[in-house]
Amino acid sequence: MSSNTVRHDYKVTKENRQKQMGHRSLLLWFTGLSGSGKSTLANLVELELHKKGIATYSLDGDNIRQGINKDLSFAPEDRTENIRRIAEISNLMVDAGVVTLAAFVSPYIADRENIKHIVGAPNFIEIYVNTSLEECERRDVKGLYRKARAGEIKNMTGISAPYEAPINPDIEIKTDHQDINTSVQTILEVIIQKLK
Repeated sequence: MSSNTVRHDYKVTKENRQKQMGHRSLLLWFTGLSGSGKSTLANLVELELHKKGIATYSLDGDNIRQGINKDLSFAPEDRTENIRRIAEISNLMVDAGVVTLAAFVSPYIADRENIKHIVGAPNFIEIYVNTSLEECERRDVKGLYRKARAGEIKNMTGISAPYEAPINPDIEIKTDHQDINTSVQTILEVIIQKLK
């Protein structure tokens, strides 16, 4: 950080914004392998929250990598920087009073701990979309696993790069054995209580 910058304190606070919105703001962080169902779940949870009048915004891995993080590769150091930038964006969104839903593979425990540090532990809900590699490969929505198995993609999480599963997530969804509607309701039951 530059020694020539000074943080500016504004008159309208996060608490003021939350009061105006009528709910707390949180970061719902969906982590899991590619194809696990993170984005699908985040979209459906956001839809249900929106129906309840809760201010939301979704951040998705592919969308972010086509914009603010298009200069980053999938090498480990760039993955870490990708997640750090998203955490900083999420922190701004939470400060704005918005429930932010972030769907990112985010394969490293240390990076997810850093997110929690940036946004503050009380504002961070880690949702582990626990789907077996076999099921993710069976779905292979984007054709990434096929390409990774053929050697066309390097640093593919679960194939040629590690995924460090959360040790104690706030919510764990096992999509191999649970239908999508039940998964959404499981998440909402926890989130709605925390928004009060």
